[in-house]
Amino acid sequence: MIKAILFDAFGTLAEIAERRRPYAKLLSLADTESRPTDADYAAIVMGRDWKIHEITDWLGVTQTQAQEAGVFEGLATELLSMSLFPETAEILAHLRACGLKLGICSNLAQPYAAPLRSLLPIEMDEYVWSFEVGAIKPDPIIYQAACDALKVKPEEILMVGDTYNADCLGPRRFGMQAVHLARVGHSPDRTFLKSLSDLHTLLAARG
Repeated sequence: MIKAILFDAFGTLAEIAERRRPYAKLLSLADTESRPTDADYAAIVMGRDWKIHEITDWLGVTQTQAQEAGVFEGLATELLSMSLFPETAEILAHLRACGLKLGICSNLAQPYAAPLRSLLPIEMDEYVWSFEVGAIKPDPIIYQAACDALKVKPEEILMVGDTYNADCLGPRRFGMQAVHLARVGHSPDRTFLKSLSDLHTLLAARG
């Protein structure tokens, strides 16, 4: 029986209309000899509770270099262009009315969390941000943190997200239920969502 639903954030509940990739731009400014790999960098950016200025200092990039490259302006542009997908408000209200616990479990850099939270039409029961947990999906640490926060067993959670490895394979290996949100219309799974609105049908089928 499903008692809680965990959502990924971007690509699932919300989108960024004007992509500027400020963190990628910032990494490109770092010294090539000491520059971390993309994977290590992603783990730092989304796994530590750091503002972008702190990431800048950690990379050894000066604030002036970052400013001139448009890093901070790019971040501001992305934050201002965030919006919910059209069906998000309705589906969250419906799920809350059904008595389900709702949470977000997202790999996210710290500056994006508060603006995203302010967009949501309801207060979620829990927010499991990678930068607060100190681990990024599909590390089981973050799924355990979600279970602990929601006070439910893994098998009682349905994870919904658009990144197949992080939002489906990882949760399933941990013991959760998971469904892929594939807005493009194709998925490795036979059963998947093309829109969050499809959750109505999926939950009815699962009882």
